[in-house]
Amino acid sequence: MKPTDSAEPASRLRRVPPPALPTVCVTVAAVSLAAGVCRVIGAGHAVFPGRAVGWSLAVLTGLIVAHLVALGRDRWWGGTGSGAALTLAVLLLYGWLPAVLISIAVVLLVATARRHRWRQALLHGAVDILGIGAAGLALAVCGVVSTVENPWMPDEWPLTAIPQVALAAFLYLAVTRALLWYSMAPRAGLSTIARTALVRQALVGGALLGIAPLIAVVADHAPLLLPLFAVPLIALDSTLWIARARAEEQLRDPLTGLPNRQWLLERTWSALDEAERAGTRSALVLIDLDRFRSVNDTLGHLAGDRLLLQIAERLRLALPRDAEAARLGGDEFAVLLPTADSLTGAQRVARSLVAALGSPLDLDGLTLVLEASAGVAVYPDHALDAEGLLRRADVAMYQAKRDRSGVEVYEARRDGNTPDRLGLLGDLRRALDAGDVELHYQPKVGFDGHVEGLEALVRWVHPERGRVSPDEFIAIAESSGLMPRLTEYVLETALAQVAKWRAMGLEVPVAVNVSPRDVHTPGFAGSVAARLARHGVPAGALQLEITEHVLLEDPQRAADTLAGLTGHGVKMSLDDFGTGYSSLVHLRRLPVSELKIDRSFVARLAIDNEDAEIVRCTLDLAHSLGLLVVAEGVEDDETWERLRDLGCDAVQGWLVAAAMPPDETTAWLRLRNESGWHREADRVAATASAPAEEDAVT
Repeated sequence: MKPTDSAEPASRLRRVPPPALPTVCVTVAAVSLAAGVCRVIGAGHAVFPGRAVGWSLAVLTGLIVAHLVALGRDRWWGGTGSGAALTLAVLLLYGWLPAVLISIAVVLLVATARRHRWRQALLHGAVDILGIGAAGLALAVCGVVSTVENPWMPDEWPLTAIPQVALAAFLYLAVTRALLWYSMAPRAGLSTIARTALVRQALVGGALLGIAPLIAVVADHAPLLLPLFAVPLIALDSTLWIARARAEEQLRDPLTGLPNRQWLLERTWSALDEAERAGTRSALVLIDLDRFRSVNDTLGHLAGDRLLLQIAERLRLALPRDAEAARLGGDEFAVLLPTADSLTGAQRVARSLVAALGSPLDLDGLTLVLEASAGVAVYPDHALDAEGLLRRADVAMYQAKRDRSGVEVYEARRDGNTPDRLGLLGDLRRALDAGDVELHYQPKVGFDGHVEGLEALVRWVHPERGRVSPDEFIAIAESSGLMPRLTEYVLETALAQVAKWRAMGLEVPVAVNVSPRDVHTPGFAGSVAARLARHGVPAGALQLEITEHVLLEDPQRAADTLAGLTGHGVKMSLDDFGTGYSSLVHLRRLPVSELKIDRSFVARLAIDNEDAEIVRCTLDLAHSLGLLVVAEGVEDDETWERLRDLGCDAVQGWLVAAAMPPDETTAWLRLRNESGWHREADRVAATASAPAEEDAVT
């Protein structure tokens, strides 16, 4: 599956409106208005009522405009009630042309007051004209054709007029709102505010049915009182505005004031729409504070909240132009980059944000330094929808935390959540249940030929894919939560094999690799001790190989677990030494009896002086601490001899033996149980020296 493949949820996806729709609306509205005006003028009809009624309607329109400008909101979101009620009342009384003039006056005056909204005003005006036209056409079909000279006065309304008025109001609202939503809503569907607005339109429809006829009655009997309708109309708009403000509050984090996860997803959908139309990239950066939990545990949650406020403010100040930040919960933040020039550019922004958050913070006179980890996902390279982009930024962020690299860009090959890898995860789970995962054993031998132990290495042959790389399926297990189950399986299988070998008289310790997640699992030390007792295997026959990463997530829990294991008599070995962070510091804090030099240093030992010096220093350090040292990846005689000269204690690698299935390992151990293991070069040298010794004796 390609990195850009992503299945967008059907419930969220909708067709992107064609860019020509606003142009079509404006064109149709302009043509209809021009034709209608020419027809009215040609027929000799007045365009707008005069005298007291006309001036009163103008004053009421001015009050509504002043109110809409004061709201400071887009008209169709905040001011849907007042202008629509007045427009419908004029439509019922005097026909469609005076209603259009009222609507256009409101739209143009509000746009003029707010500035830079002419394109939006043009669309809103066109949509209003089409809505008024639909309502006027419905009235004409019902036999109601009113003009300025021949108004449809309330005294003439029969009881059957109620459905006609209701139909006109419904069509006006339905056409205008449908066109606006279709033109402006993102492909993700309606946002939270839009869904709230949809409910409000039902309330507006009821208000129109009640207020519009009342405006018509007052215009007929006491037109000078029309400006007083500004009070209920403004009250209606204010109520709707408050409802919208509350809907917006639901999209804000109450502590920091930053937008929340729901807002982020909706805003990301809009940004992806814009990026798709423009043919550009968008990026999402997910940021998590490292070890923030320790601040809460040590200083309390109130101190943690004050720290989050400082982090949020620092994030606001560090944002590049057009970027937007959100708090997703806890100590997790997100930054949306609506336009990203490249993957490298997005990564560069993420690094600058992480650097800004890593500066010292002052909390009640206490200086704190919090590091952060960030994951970056880019549209359309990594995902095509907002949820997928957030999910993959999350994967990259946790990869950054695991690697202690600060910032990582999403990579599909390291993601355990792709459909292909999820399928592999299900197959691995079933293989563990069926016992189809095998353990192979690779020997560790000393330079005197004595077999020091075996390392259990997990192997899996998939029924369709064939042999699956351990790096691949172990990474899937670690990222999915299956790792504890895999560790249990390996421990159970290895201890059962150790018990069989001991029954054969082959007493050799076996090492099993455990992950940091295993060490951080409560009760892990007790479960290991219980397994040893159940199989009748002494604790000294088991060795657990760990990496220094066990101390990075929760040092105290890791220390307690390791102390419990060594207290039961289980030996500990530090694997992959030299590839992590602050290795010398961690070495003093880990209760290990053995240290394994990573194969990356051993492989070039014979040809690279720097690697040789690193190995020598590591040997000196480990021996000064009383640790045994095992070199991994020994594959040739020259490397063996260099390690022997440097004082290494044991080696492991293809020169000794590759990892073998249990039966082959049993045969290998029996063959070397008495004489030990010797290199081919040593055996040849011994054979060549035997005749010389006989001649000397003779």
